[in-house]
Amino acid sequence: MRRHILATATVAVAALSLAACGTTEPSSDDAAASAKPAGKITLTDAKGTKVTLDGPATKVVATEWNVVEDLVALGVAPVGVADVKGYTAWNTAAPLTGTPKDIGTRGEPSIDTVAALAPDLVVATSDLSPAVVKQLRKVAPVIEITSADAADQIGTMTEGLDLIAKATGKESESAALKKDFDTSLAEGKKALADAGLGGAEIASADGYVASNQVSVRAYTSGSLLGAVNEKLGLKNAWTVKGDESYGLATTDVEGLTGLGDVQFTYVANDADGDAFAGPLAKNAVWKSLPFVKAGDVHRLPDGVWMFGGPRSMEAYIDSLVDALTK
Repeated sequence: MRRHILATATVAVAALSLAACGTTEPSSDDAAASAKPAGKITLTDAKGTKVTLDGPATKVVATEWNVVEDLVALGVAPVGVADVKGYTAWNTAAPLTGTPKDIGTRGEPSIDTVAALAPDLVVATSDLSPAVVKQLRKVAPVIEITSADAADQIGTMTEGLDLIAKATGKESESAALKKDFDTSLAEGKKALADAGLGGAEIASADGYVASNQVSVRAYTSGSLLGAVNEKLGLKNAWTVKGDESYGLATTDVEGLTGLGDVQFTYVANDADGDAFAGPLAKNAVWKSLPFVKAGDVHRLPDGVWMFGGPRSMEAYIDSLVDALTK
Protein backbone atom coordinates (compact mmCIF):
# COMPACT_ATOMS: atom_id res chain seq x y z
CA MET A 1 0.00 0.00 0.00
CA ARG A 2 2.74 2.42 0.92
CA ARG A 3 4.30 2.12 -2.52
CA HIS A 4 0.99 3.03 -4.06
CA ILE A 5 0.31 5.85 -1.63
CA LEU A 6 3.66 7.46 -2.18
CA ALA A 7 3.45 7.12 -5.90
CA THR A 8 -0.07 8.47 -6.11
CA ALA A 9 0.68 11.31 -3.73
CA THR A 10 3.51 12.33 -6.02
CA VAL A 11 1.49 12.15 -9.17
CA ALA A 12 -1.47 13.86 -7.53
CA VAL A 13 0.65 16.89 -6.69
CA ALA A 14 1.89 16.96 -10.24
CA ALA A 15 -1.61 16.60 -11.59
CA LEU A 16 -2.84 19.60 -9.60
CA SER A 17 -0.76 21.86 -11.80
CA LEU A 18 -2.34 20.48 -14.94
CA ALA A 19 -5.68 21.88 -15.96
CA ALA A 20 -6.06 20.07 -19.29
CA CYS A 21 -8.76 17.46 -19.60
CA GLY A 22 -8.85 14.62 -22.07
CA THR A 23 -11.08 15.00 -25.07
CA THR A 24 -12.14 12.91 -27.97
CA GLU A 25 -14.15 15.69 -29.56
CA PRO A 26 -13.34 15.94 -33.25
CA SER A 27 -10.94 18.76 -33.97
CA SER A 28 -9.95 20.40 -37.22
CA ASP A 29 -6.90 18.13 -37.11
CA ASP A 30 -9.14 15.08 -36.85
CA ALA A 31 -11.21 16.26 -39.77
CA ALA A 32 -8.07 16.82 -41.81
CA ALA A 33 -6.97 13.30 -41.01
CA SER A 34 -9.76 11.93 -43.17
CA ALA A 35 -7.96 13.38 -46.20
CA LYS A 36 -4.72 11.56 -45.38
CA PRO A 37 -3.74 8.25 -46.96
CA ALA A 38 -5.74 5.25 -45.82
CA GLY A 39 -4.49 3.88 -42.52
CA LYS A 40 -3.23 7.15 -41.13
CA ILE A 41 -4.64 8.10 -37.74
CA THR A 42 -4.46 11.66 -36.49
CA LEU A 43 -5.81 12.56 -33.09
CA THR A 44 -5.53 15.27 -30.48
CA ASP A 45 -4.61 14.10 -27.00
CA ALA A 46 -5.64 15.44 -23.60
CA LYS A 47 -2.90 18.09 -23.68
CA GLY A 48 -4.04 19.36 -27.06
CA THR A 49 -1.10 17.78 -28.86
CA LYS A 50 -1.72 16.52 -32.40
CA VAL A 51 -0.36 13.04 -32.95
CA THR A 52 -0.30 11.23 -36.29
CA LEU A 53 0.22 7.48 -36.47
CA ASP A 54 0.90 5.40 -39.57
CA GLY A 55 -1.99 3.15 -38.56
CA PRO A 56 -3.52 1.54 -35.48
CA ALA A 57 -0.75 1.17 -32.92
CA THR A 58 0.10 -2.39 -31.95
CA LYS A 59 3.49 -2.07 -30.26
CA VAL A 60 2.54 0.09 -27.32
CA VAL A 61 4.29 1.17 -24.12
CA ALA A 62 2.27 2.47 -21.15
CA THR A 63 3.59 4.53 -18.23
CA GLU A 64 0.62 4.37 -15.82
CA TRP A 65 -1.55 1.54 -14.59
CA ASN A 66 -4.88 2.99 -15.69
CA VAL A 67 -3.73 3.17 -19.31
CA VAL A 68 -2.14 -0.26 -19.05
CA GLU A 69 -5.52 -1.56 -17.94
CA ASP A 70 -7.28 0.21 -20.80
CA LEU A 71 -4.91 -1.32 -23.36
CA VAL A 72 -5.32 -4.82 -22.00
CA ALA A 73 -9.10 -4.46 -21.78
CA LEU A 74 -9.18 -3.29 -25.40
CA GLY A 75 -7.24 -6.36 -26.49
CA VAL A 76 -3.83 -4.73 -26.92
CA ALA A 77 -0.95 -6.42 -25.10
CA PRO A 78 1.49 -3.63 -24.19
CA VAL A 79 5.15 -4.38 -24.90
CA GLY A 80 6.34 -2.14 -22.07
CA VAL A 81 4.73 -1.45 -18.69
CA ALA A 82 5.85 0.62 -15.71
CA ASP A 83 6.24 -1.36 -12.47
CA VAL A 84 4.97 -4.73 -13.69
CA LYS A 85 5.12 -6.23 -10.18
CA GLY A 86 3.02 -3.43 -8.73
CA TYR A 87 0.45 -3.62 -11.51
CA THR A 88 0.12 -7.37 -11.05
CA ALA A 89 -0.55 -6.90 -7.33
CA TRP A 90 -2.85 -3.93 -7.55
CA ASN A 91 -4.85 -4.56 -10.70
CA THR A 92 -6.32 -8.00 -11.19
CA ALA A 93 -9.35 -6.89 -13.19
CA ALA A 94 -7.28 -6.75 -16.38
CA PRO A 95 -4.33 -9.15 -16.00
CA LEU A 96 -1.33 -8.47 -18.20
CA THR A 97 -1.16 -10.42 -21.41
CA GLY A 98 2.03 -11.30 -23.25
CA THR A 99 5.38 -10.65 -21.61
CA PRO A 100 5.73 -6.88 -21.29
CA LYS A 101 9.10 -5.40 -20.44
CA ASP A 102 9.28 -3.51 -17.15
CA ILE A 103 10.23 0.05 -18.10
CA GLY A 104 10.84 1.30 -14.55
CA THR A 105 8.66 3.30 -12.21
CA ARG A 106 5.50 5.11 -13.18
CA GLY A 107 7.01 8.48 -12.44
CA GLU A 108 10.46 7.77 -13.89
CA PRO A 109 10.35 5.30 -16.77
CA SER A 110 13.65 4.29 -18.33
CA ILE A 111 13.94 6.11 -21.64
CA ASP A 112 16.64 3.70 -22.79
CA THR A 113 14.41 0.72 -22.07
CA VAL A 114 11.50 2.27 -23.92
CA ALA A 115 13.74 3.10 -26.88
CA ALA A 116 15.03 -0.48 -27.02
CA LEU A 117 11.45 -1.69 -27.43
CA ALA A 118 11.01 0.50 -30.53
CA PRO A 119 7.30 1.11 -29.85
CA ASP A 120 4.96 2.65 -32.38
CA LEU A 121 3.12 4.46 -29.55
CA VAL A 122 3.70 5.48 -25.94
CA VAL A 123 0.62 6.14 -23.82
CA ALA A 124 1.40 8.45 -20.92
CA THR A 125 -0.75 10.41 -18.50
CA SER A 126 -0.93 13.94 -17.20
CA ASP A 127 0.89 12.74 -14.08
CA LEU A 128 4.13 12.27 -15.99
CA SER A 129 6.47 15.25 -15.95
CA PRO A 130 6.71 17.31 -19.16
CA ALA A 131 10.46 16.72 -19.21
CA VAL A 132 10.00 12.96 -19.35
CA VAL A 133 7.29 13.25 -21.99
CA LYS A 134 9.64 15.39 -24.08
CA GLN A 135 12.29 12.66 -23.90
CA LEU A 136 9.75 9.98 -24.82
CA ARG A 137 8.66 11.96 -27.89
CA LYS A 138 12.19 11.53 -29.23
CA VAL A 139 11.63 7.78 -29.12
CA ALA A 140 8.09 7.35 -30.41
CA PRO A 141 4.75 9.15 -30.83
CA VAL A 142 3.24 9.91 -27.41
CA ILE A 143 -0.36 10.54 -26.44
CA GLU A 144 -1.16 11.90 -22.99
CA ILE A 145 -4.33 10.97 -21.12
CA THR A 146 -5.77 12.98 -18.23
CA SER A 147 -5.22 10.79 -15.18
CA ALA A 148 -8.01 12.17 -13.06
CA ASP A 149 -10.31 15.17 -12.72
CA ALA A 150 -12.42 15.57 -9.62
CA ALA A 151 -14.98 17.53 -11.64
CA ASP A 152 -15.93 14.42 -13.66
CA GLN A 153 -14.03 11.24 -12.85
CA ILE A 154 -16.17 8.83 -14.83
CA GLY A 155 -16.21 11.09 -17.88
CA THR A 156 -12.45 11.49 -17.67
CA MET A 157 -12.03 7.72 -17.39
CA THR A 158 -14.09 7.01 -20.51
CA GLU A 159 -12.54 9.87 -22.51
CA GLY A 160 -9.12 8.37 -21.89
CA LEU A 161 -10.35 4.95 -22.93
CA ASP A 162 -11.82 6.36 -26.13
CA LEU A 163 -8.61 8.16 -27.03
CA ILE A 164 -6.53 5.01 -26.57
CA ALA A 165 -9.11 3.05 -28.56
CA LYS A 166 -8.85 5.51 -31.44
CA ALA A 167 -5.05 5.22 -31.47
CA THR A 168 -5.17 1.43 -31.50
CA GLY A 169 -8.16 0.90 -33.78
CA LYS A 170 -10.25 -0.56 -30.98
CA GLU A 171 -13.23 1.77 -30.96
CA SER A 172 -15.86 -0.97 -31.07
CA GLU A 173 -14.14 -2.67 -28.12
CA SER A 174 -14.25 0.63 -26.23
CA ALA A 175 -17.99 0.91 -26.83
CA ALA A 176 -18.47 -2.62 -25.49
CA LEU A 177 -16.44 -1.86 -22.36
CA LYS A 178 -18.49 1.24 -21.63
CA LYS A 179 -21.72 -0.68 -22.14
CA ASP A 180 -20.56 -3.38 -19.72
CA PHE A 181 -19.69 -0.73 -17.17
CA ASP A 182 -23.11 0.91 -17.44
CA THR A 183 -24.77 -2.48 -17.04
CA SER A 184 -22.68 -3.20 -13.96
CA LEU A 185 -23.70 0.14 -12.45
CA ALA A 186 -27.39 -0.54 -13.05
CA GLU A 187 -27.21 -4.06 -11.65
CA GLY A 188 -25.22 -2.93 -8.63
CA LYS A 189 -27.63 -0.10 -7.88
CA LYS A 190 -30.58 -2.49 -8.03
CA ALA A 191 -28.87 -5.03 -5.78
CA LEU A 192 -28.16 -2.39 -3.14
CA ALA A 193 -31.69 -1.00 -3.34
CA ASP A 194 -33.15 -4.50 -3.04
CA ALA A 195 -31.05 -4.96 0.11
CA GLY A 196 -32.47 -1.77 1.61
CA LEU A 197 -29.21 0.14 1.13
CA GLY A 198 -30.43 2.78 -1.29
CA GLY A 199 -29.20 6.13 0.03
CA ALA A 200 -27.00 4.50 2.68
CA GLU A 201 -24.03 6.57 3.82
CA ILE A 202 -20.62 5.24 2.84
CA ALA A 203 -17.05 6.31 3.60
CA SER A 204 -14.45 4.79 1.29
CA ALA A 205 -10.80 4.97 2.29
CA ASP A 206 -7.35 3.52 2.27
CA GLY A 207 -4.60 4.02 4.82
CA TYR A 208 -0.90 3.86 5.45
CA VAL A 209 1.57 4.02 8.30
CA ALA A 210 4.41 6.52 8.44
CA SER A 211 6.54 7.27 11.51
CA ASN A 212 4.26 5.03 13.57
CA GLN A 213 1.27 7.21 12.66
CA VAL A 214 -1.70 5.97 10.65
CA SER A 215 -2.98 8.28 7.96
CA VAL A 216 -6.36 7.67 6.41
CA ARG A 217 -7.02 8.74 2.86
CA ALA A 218 -10.62 9.73 2.23
CA TYR A 219 -12.26 9.13 -1.12
CA THR A 220 -14.54 12.13 -1.32
CA SER A 221 -17.36 12.56 -3.82
CA GLY A 222 -14.75 13.96 -6.23
CA SER A 223 -12.84 10.67 -6.36
CA LEU A 224 -13.48 7.91 -8.86
CA LEU A 225 -14.72 5.53 -6.16
CA GLY A 226 -16.85 8.33 -4.75
CA ALA A 227 -18.39 8.99 -8.16
CA VAL A 228 -19.18 5.31 -8.65
CA ASN A 229 -20.64 5.09 -5.14
CA GLU A 230 -23.06 7.88 -5.95
CA LYS A 231 -24.03 6.25 -9.25
CA LEU A 232 -24.90 3.20 -7.14
CA GLY A 233 -27.31 5.25 -5.08
CA LEU A 234 -25.09 5.63 -2.03
CA LYS A 235 -24.36 8.88 -0.17
CA ASN A 236 -20.77 9.94 0.46
CA ALA A 237 -20.27 10.52 4.20
CA TRP A 238 -16.97 12.37 3.94
CA THR A 239 -17.15 16.09 4.64
CA VAL A 240 -13.43 16.77 4.14
CA LYS A 241 -12.43 18.46 0.88
CA GLY A 242 -10.56 16.40 -1.70
CA ASP A 243 -7.89 17.60 -4.11
CA GLU A 244 -8.83 18.89 -7.54
CA SER A 245 -7.46 15.93 -9.47
CA TYR A 246 -8.10 12.76 -7.54
CA GLY A 247 -10.70 13.98 -5.03
CA LEU A 248 -8.63 12.62 -2.15
CA ALA A 249 -8.15 14.04 1.34
CA THR A 250 -6.02 12.91 4.26
CA THR A 251 -7.10 12.66 7.86
CA ASP A 252 -6.21 10.69 10.98
CA VAL A 253 -8.15 8.43 13.30
CA GLU A 254 -9.59 11.42 15.16
CA GLY A 255 -10.90 12.67 11.82
CA LEU A 256 -13.09 9.59 11.62
CA THR A 257 -15.10 10.52 14.71
CA GLY A 258 -17.42 12.74 12.70
CA LEU A 259 -18.52 10.01 10.32
CA GLY A 260 -21.23 8.56 12.53
CA ASP A 261 -23.09 5.40 11.62
CA VAL A 262 -21.80 4.63 8.13
CA GLN A 263 -20.65 1.75 5.98
CA PHE A 264 -16.86 2.03 6.06
CA THR A 265 -15.07 0.37 3.16
CA TYR A 266 -11.36 0.39 2.53
CA VAL A 267 -8.80 -0.79 0.01
CA ALA A 268 -5.62 -2.57 1.06
CA ASN A 269 -3.26 -5.11 -0.41
CA ASP A 270 -1.27 -7.89 1.18
CA ALA A 271 1.69 -6.71 -0.88
CA ASP A 272 1.84 -3.51 1.18
CA GLY A 273 -0.01 -4.25 4.42
CA ASP A 274 -3.27 -3.29 6.06
CA ALA A 275 -3.21 -0.22 8.33
CA PHE A 276 -6.77 -0.82 9.53
CA ALA A 277 -6.41 -4.48 10.56
CA GLY A 278 -2.90 -3.74 11.83
CA PRO A 279 -2.02 -0.62 13.87
CA LEU A 280 -5.53 0.85 14.00
CA ALA A 281 -7.14 -2.33 15.30
CA LYS A 282 -5.72 -1.65 18.79
CA ASN A 283 -6.41 2.07 18.78
CA ALA A 284 -8.95 3.14 21.40
CA VAL A 285 -10.45 5.87 19.21
CA TRP A 286 -10.86 3.46 16.31
CA LYS A 287 -12.52 0.84 18.52
CA SER A 288 -14.97 3.45 19.82
CA LEU A 289 -16.26 4.44 16.37
CA PRO A 290 -19.92 3.47 15.82
CA PHE A 291 -19.31 1.75 12.49
CA VAL A 292 -16.49 -0.28 14.03
CA LYS A 293 -18.69 -1.35 16.94
CA ALA A 294 -21.48 -2.25 14.51
CA GLY A 295 -19.18 -4.39 12.37
CA ASP A 296 -19.69 -2.17 9.34
CA VAL A 297 -16.02 -2.07 8.34
CA HIS A 298 -15.33 -3.86 5.06
CA ARG A 299 -11.97 -4.54 3.45
CA LEU A 300 -12.42 -4.96 -0.29
CA PRO A 301 -10.57 -7.75 -2.10
CA ASP A 302 -6.96 -7.21 -3.16
CA GLY A 303 -6.43 -6.16 -6.74
CA VAL A 304 -9.23 -3.62 -7.06
CA TRP A 305 -7.37 -0.68 -8.58
CA MET A 306 -9.14 2.42 -7.33
CA PHE A 307 -7.79 4.65 -10.11
CA GLY A 308 -8.34 2.25 -12.98
CA GLY A 309 -10.63 1.97 -15.96
CA PRO A 310 -14.05 0.38 -16.55
CA ARG A 311 -12.83 -3.15 -15.80
CA SER A 312 -11.50 -2.09 -12.39
CA MET A 313 -14.68 -0.21 -11.62
CA GLU A 314 -16.77 -3.27 -12.51
CA ALA A 315 -14.64 -5.30 -10.10
CA TYR A 316 -15.12 -2.57 -7.49
CA ILE A 317 -18.89 -2.61 -7.92
CA ASP A 318 -19.03 -6.39 -7.59
CA SER A 319 -16.86 -6.39 -4.47
CA LEU A 320 -18.73 -3.50 -2.88
CA VAL A 321 -22.16 -5.02 -3.44
CA ASP A 322 -20.92 -8.34 -2.12
CA ALA A 323 -19.43 -6.71 1.00
CA LEU A 324 -22.50 -4.64 1.84
CA THR A 325 -25.18 -7.24 1.16
CA LYS A 326 -23.74 -10.44 2.63
